[in-house]
Amino acid sequence: MNEQTPAAQAPQENKMGVMPVKKLILNMSLPMMVSMLVQALYNVVDSVFVSRVSQDALNAVSLSFPMQGLMIALAAGTGVGINALVSRALGERNGRRAQAVAANGVFLALLSFLAFLLIGLFVTPVFFRSQTDSPAIVTQGIQYLTICCCVSPGLFFGITFERILQSTGRTFYTMLTQTLGAVINIIMDPIMIFGLLGCPKMGVAGAALATVLGQICGMLLALYFCRRKNPDVPLHFRGFRPDGAVIAGIYKIGVPSIIMQAIGSVMVYGINRILITFTEAATAVFGVYFKLQSFVFMPVFGLNNGLVPIMGFNYGARSARRIREAFRYGVLYALCIMAAGLLIFQLLPDTLLGFFDASARMLSIGRVALRIISISFLPAAVAIVCGSVFQGLGNAFLSMIVSIARQLVVLLPAAYLLSLTGRLELVWWAFPIAEIMSLTLSLIFFRYIRRKYLLPMERETSC
Repeated sequence: MNEQTPAAQAPQENKMGVMPVKKLILNMSLPMMVSMLVQALYNVVDSVFVSRVSQDALNAVSLSFPMQGLMIALAAGTGVGINALVSRALGERNGRRAQAVAANGVFLALLSFLAFLLIGLFVTPVFFRSQTDSPAIVTQGIQYLTICCCVSPGLFFGITFERILQSTGRTFYTMLTQTLGAVINIIMDPIMIFGLLGCPKMGVAGAALATVLGQICGMLLALYFCRRKNPDVPLHFRGFRPDGAVIAGIYKIGVPSIIMQAIGSVMVYGINRILITFTEAATAVFGVYFKLQSFVFMPVFGLNNGLVPIMGFNYGARSARRIREAFRYGVLYALCIMAAGLLIFQLLPDTLLGFFDASARMLSIGRVALRIISISFLPAAVAIVCGSVFQGLGNAFLSMIVSIARQLVVLLPAAYLLSLTGRLELVWWAFPIAEIMSLTLSLIFFRYIRRKYLLPMERETSC
């Protein structure tokens, strides 16, 4: 019996339970932050190349974002549920449950892909015509979005495999998979858009094909790592049957995150409808802003993705002290990242917009927009880290409430009311207003979580 004890205790040696928290956050998050920065880079490069085609092409890609955001919301939100449940099961030393969660997560990725295949075939024309009546924008937008939706297995399966790797602490591998996809996208973008090296000139369709090609390559590498480099959660599908209880558990945590991110798509759709009443240049500026802000937010989301399994594991291991430390350092790191982004947006708006071949009209609108919206970065940092606590402890619905309040209850109504003044520059102030409300609500919810979960764990430890 004594010879078997080390093996039985092996799950306790997972670094999420023993590594110093400050070092652990960096160890878990840095690879994801780097990979998400690369993701942000290829999203920006996509638009940079497309902007060289025409402003209509840039608008077509920008107006596609709400539907693409729904795809990412479904994939990433389901991934949050998978991540949290797998890491919690490992913290509880329940390997069988961790494996069941992973297998059912892959099954959900298949269903998600099939749903967006149908959306790509039948919904994209209606979606674009609801936003603009410009024939050039509608035609190019349908081409771009149909490809992104119908050839999306790389997106759905890739994110699922990456979340399984992240839940066991193997974030270095997810950095490699996302980097591979991004590099392939960046290389293929100019080749397919402009028809280089013997490839036909495809414009925005080429940008979409480069995107899905990169996603598929990243997915294949992530699958390899899951099968060969992740012994904590082996993927086996022989005799697999969907488990309703496991799927319900994934979506109990994942649905709030899905809704939270999907609300972002609704917000972008609504803001585009408001801005286009002023000028199409305003929607182009907003699309450019969304690409640029990803360089600031993606590292913080990478930090969040590293914090969620840390919170989940230590919740399962009943270590309130490590959860508190993770929150404290998480806030510090997030504030540093956002402060750097704020300075860049305040000091260099013309330089940032210049990357997108901005017209004089876009520059005049954009420099005001970037400086005003970036004021929201600092309160957003704290709210995002609060969300990682909610998700890791199985209360992702609190993040959903914060997101609904910020984007639907405050941001969109505020933007609409400010647009009634006829002054475009006032519309941008809706973003800082909404983010301050989000921070206030997040701190109220964090106090609730502390009282309900962390204080009882502290009393257990003291006993």
